[in-house]
Amino acid sequence: MSHSTVFSHLWNCRSAYHRQNRLDIAAASFPLPSSSRCSLQSATRAASPPALKSETRGFKMGLRVWLLWWRWTGVSPRRENTQPTGWSKGGKNRNSSRFLAPLRLRRRPPRAAAVGDEMGIKGLTKLLADNAPKAMKEQKFESYFGRKIAVDASMSIYQFLIVVGRTGMETLTNEAGEVTSHLQGMFNRTIRLLEAGIKPVYVFDGKPPDLKKQELAKRYSKREDATKELTEAVEEGDKDAIEKLSKRTVKVTRQHNDDCKKLLRLMGVPVVEAPCEAEAECAALCTNDKVYAVASEDMDSLTFGAPRFLRHLMDPSSKKIPVMEFDVAKVLEELELTMDQFIDLCILCGCDYCDSIKGIGGQTALKLIRQHGSIESILENLNKDRYQIPEDWPYQEARRLFKEPDVTLDIPELKWTAPDEEGLISFLVKDNGFNEDRVTKAIEKIKSAKNKSSQGRLESFFKPVVSTSAPLKRKETSEKTTKAAANKKTKAGGKKK
Repeated sequence: MSHSTVFSHLWNCRSAYHRQNRLDIAAASFPLPSSSRCSLQSATRAASPPALKSETRGFKMGLRVWLLWWRWTGVSPRRENTQPTGWSKGGKNRNSSRFLAPLRLRRRPPRAAAVGDEMGIKGLTKLLADNAPKAMKEQKFESYFGRKIAVDASMSIYQFLIVVGRTGMETLTNEAGEVTSHLQGMFNRTIRLLEAGIKPVYVFDGKPPDLKKQELAKRYSKREDATKELTEAVEEGDKDAIEKLSKRTVKVTRQHNDDCKKLLRLMGVPVVEAPCEAEAECAALCTNDKVYAVASEDMDSLTFGAPRFLRHLMDPSSKKIPVMEFDVAKVLEELELTMDQFIDLCILCGCDYCDSIKGIGGQTALKLIRQHGSIESILENLNKDRYQIPEDWPYQEARRLFKEPDVTLDIPELKWTAPDEEGLISFLVKDNGFNEDRVTKAIEKIKSAKNKSSQGRLESFFKPVVSTSAPLKRKETSEKTTKAAANKKTKAGGKKK
């Protein structure tokens, strides 16, 4: 097989990958040598069998040729930036850079990082996966049976608005044209939680801190840009761009929050309104043992000190993604940091309250914190020519918000009550156009789930009971037995005499 044929098949394989979206080899490049330039079509026809007509079979043939090329040149897809070792074993290295650029394939990311980018603290999931893997573990949904879980409601609503019932720009609506995707998602997901024996507590955001206004302004600007780009994509009829950009224009409004609060109360699920950040309130509930864990996609729940943090518990997609549980005590142990140092690490990585130092990513931030211990010490020793520190950097105020957030624990006792059947039918069916039969069946599921969750976790039946009476009784019984045995011996001795 000639060089031109091999390169032609490689190029054909690369194009087929992109067309069919089979593999991500966007980083791969196959420049053709000047001496081997020829018509790709003629070379493909010459090397391909007559039956190779469809694009799918062409893709398979290209894949076979690529695998042959891999074995032939010694290029390993598991290594990046590696020069091929040669055309054959013991042969001369003829594949210089002018003939073949290094083959680079993207590695599969860890599962924790593969499913959506985290929010709140930039790159924290990957940083923990690389440096504190023992602090993370995958759990089954059902393993939280009987547990009280504080859920970041605003984050969940945002997920529902993006995923549930969305096809491009179209979403679920009622007769008045009002969006109902958040209600559909909240209703179905909460029922699933209850059926699994989980007791959710939904915590809603209050007034955002002043330091977050800059971040909110950035988000608003990005939504405005996405809206303009979406208009252009609609005019051009680009379906992929429409679907991508329409998600960027989503915003959780006060009406969305009010709708979900009403729905949850009708379902008999407790609702907590935080004075400020919902993640901080969730962390406070968990720290004070009012709930077992915090569920959100916002990684700053860990920065607020939540002892146990769950990701993907509220994932609305059809894929069965395992819950990822983080233990903050193990995080600190694995990273060899104090809680104050961990907060500084998160600020350096990038948070919602202030900008980070340009050029410093997660790994560099961890190295600097371990070396210097605090942001103040880092700033004293940092190379100002290499790293650009933001002007009037409010890292101290950001630190204070993480350490002393505005939260309240003066809340009524958390109670899960029976659903209001008439209220649910009126709100969902009459007001928002839900199917009455489905709502009725869902109400029955809620009722049976409430009975199931009232059983409690199994370990609660095996708590040790401290009792002082039992040992005393056993002692008294043993004394009586000893005296009786002594009397019998005395009587027996008298008879023998």
